[in-house]
Amino acid sequence: MHIGLIDVDGHNFPNLALMKLSAWHKAQGDEVEWYEPLMPEYDKVYMSKVFTFTEDYQWAINARQIVKGGTGYGLYENLPAEIEYTFPDYSLYPQYSFAVGFLTRGCIRKCPWCIVPKKEGWIHSVNTWDKIKRPDSRDIVFLDNNVLASEHGIAQIEDMIGKDVRIDFNQAMDARLVTPEIAKILSKEKWIDGTLRFACDTYAMIPILKRCVSYLEENGVKPYRIFVYTLIQDVEESIARIMAMDEIGVQPFGQPYRDFTNNIEPTEDQKRLARWCNNKAVHRSTRFEDYSNENRKAYKRRGDAE
Repeated sequence: MHIGLIDVDGHNFPNLALMKLSAWHKAQGDEVEWYEPLMPEYDKVYMSKVFTFTEDYQWAINARQIVKGGTGYGLYENLPAEIEYTFPDYSLYPQYSFAVGFLTRGCIRKCPWCIVPKKEGWIHSVNTWDKIKRPDSRDIVFLDNNVLASEHGIAQIEDMIGKDVRIDFNQAMDARLVTPEIAKILSKEKWIDGTLRFACDTYAMIPILKRCVSYLEENGVKPYRIFVYTLIQDVEESIARIMAMDEIGVQPFGQPYRDFTNNIEPTEDQKRLARWCNNKAVHRSTRFEDYSNENRKAYKRRGDAE
């Protein structure tokens, strides 16, 4: 079979599903490549779209069968087991040297803005770090949504201590689950770029985040090493939360809220706040109120010029 692949989101991060599909098809003797519109008809084309805000593929596809998948399409089906547990084909993304994978799937939380409970269900173990690691790299980027809620996940983290492995949990860890014992385990890991990721999506999380940071600092992890995903919904509340995180000394990263259920895009104020938060030079030197007013004036001047 002649198989084509389309990473609808672009090649900004390795698409795990497409890499597993490629590896599985190649093991069956099939020819696999990135989809080329000028090639003869493909037997099957797989399209993967992770993000709802990514524009869909706009051109006609010359294939006998087209298979779409991913959260971006509102499709939550899992890969068949024989494909899910196939080691990924990293040759698709030669620009990235790290491994990607899940130790756990699912979450114990039911945050109203998150699709993970609907997509993956309750927390459960799915793999071990040594089966995810690439033989040609010591770096692993884990995609778990709440690894600290799993005894298996914690055991896997602890098992990596002292190994020639550097890690990152790029979907963030849950600060509510960080105890002095967990902080001690995390402090012993080798972290890619030295960064630990957490999330702070409501102001009620500020004292919990502060406690988490305190536990980590007691074990030698400086607050500036802690990167915090920061959901932006109510703008005034989000500003207060960002300022509180500035006082703690962590790195907030603004993420404007997208309502996946009702397909509602972020407001201009939400996006403006995220830009201010994430531009560290501006964030440190300018109040959001001043930054926001200057942006509005710039947009108005631009409109007048047009």
